[in-house]
Amino acid sequence: MKFDFDVAVIGGGSGGYAAARTAVAGGLKTVVIEGGKEVGGLCILRGCMPTKAMLYAAEIKHLAEMAPVWGVHAGKVGFNFKRVMARKDEQIKDFADCRTKQLNDGRFKFIRGMARFVDAHTVEVTLLTGSKKTTVEKRIITAKNFVVSTGSKVSPSPLSELSELGYITSDEAVMLKKLPKSLIVLGGGLIACEFAQFFARFGVKVTIIQRGKQLLSEFDTDAAVETEKVFRREGMEIFTGTKLVSAGRRGKLKSVTFERGHMKTTVVAEEILFALGRVPDVASLQLQNAGVKVEDGRIVTNREMRTNVRHIYAAGDCTGLHEIVHIAIHEGEVAAHNIMGKTRWTDYRLLLTVVFTDPQVANVGLTEKEAKAQGIKYLAASYPFNDHGKSLLMEAKDGFVKLLADPKTGRIIGGACVGPWGGELIHEIVAAMHKNMTVHELAAMPHYHPTLAEIWTYPAEELAEKISGK
Repeated sequence: MKFDFDVAVIGGGSGGYAAARTAVAGGLKTVVIEGGKEVGGLCILRGCMPTKAMLYAAEIKHLAEMAPVWGVHAGKVGFNFKRVMARKDEQIKDFADCRTKQLNDGRFKFIRGMARFVDAHTVEVTLLTGSKKTTVEKRIITAKNFVVSTGSKVSPSPLSELSELGYITSDEAVMLKKLPKSLIVLGGGLIACEFAQFFARFGVKVTIIQRGKQLLSEFDTDAAVETEKVFRREGMEIFTGTKLVSAGRRGKLKSVTFERGHMKTTVVAEEILFALGRVPDVASLQLQNAGVKVEDGRIVTNREMRTNVRHIYAAGDCTGLHEIVHIAIHEGEVAAHNIMGKTRWTDYRLLLTVVFTDPQVANVGLTEKEAKAQGIKYLAASYPFNDHGKSLLMEAKDGFVKLLADPKTGRIIGGACVGPWGGELIHEIVAAMHKNMTVHELAAMPHYHPTLAEIWTYPAEELAEKISGK
């Protein structure tokens, strides 16, 4: 059978673009089909980039308010929220324009439209044409291979009343024109924590309601304790171990009622931020027509990013495993290489997560929680920033670094950093683990003084002594 394309990539975000770029470099005739209203994907448009621009603005304001600590008198620190968001918009437009240019540079065919599978080698694409993008036109496209990379969408609400009451999600939060006076944040994960601190530092009264026992449930308890300590110090109210009961109105304010133990509590605020996670965005693809297996809403793949249908692959958030951009890029590249017959496998040994709160929270490899759950033996050692020279000079005393090592060989199997520039500092351990270094080698590696990075030598030395002394 003759096909229109060697590879059809559905989704033009980070994972899809990586797959298309790699396929074209391998000489494959490729098409990218993007069904979103805007081009760029979640990371550029509503995720990584806008949120980090907003968080950095909040950090600058916070540092300016702390200026007297260093003998600097900046006066009363004010802000212009419209300008904060306008600068973010300017930067995001530049990133999105760059991605649009990449997708339209002629290396592959780029089609704007919603795709659905007709059979395992065919998709029907609903195109929006005309100057106002209102004319509907359908087109049939066939391909020898497919890579699905349609990303994710906000999870549905567990309370029907919330939908009636109205709330904002992270999608709307990055587009706000005006700050609410008070905010209830539902959720305690990465997205919830980043937005909670952003709003709090711009003067919003923030209440966090988390169903788990701690904030940042994927991290070890020590990381959550540090984060919660700082959040409470900055005026946030935090409730963990909760179960949502109902939502409604109290006058002009919105209310949420939850159970905690045997007690019901109601909190009120001007607005509610729904941050209870995201789910794969695959429903409109009609994958059943291609015979692709979907489990718990996500596309099931193996380490080659291949689905149960041999010529159909998936990458990124739609696989539901790790909603992280660099992982989506890696998965897209792996899928394209395997289509070309160059066997590649995904490697999650160096799985990396960063939360851009202050202090930043970062982890690579195993956490203690994961090591215990998997029955992996380890030794752990940590060292606090409140006893480290450079961080003391910076007045950055919250947090710690932690290393996990194999108790026999000393090989580093995990690292965590809760503290100043944790998202940058964790990359030293990424590099060490990439090269399978031991704590002995890390301890012996020269570090300039005084730097934040040299703090890693302290837990490395402690573990090296324990392991060598056995």
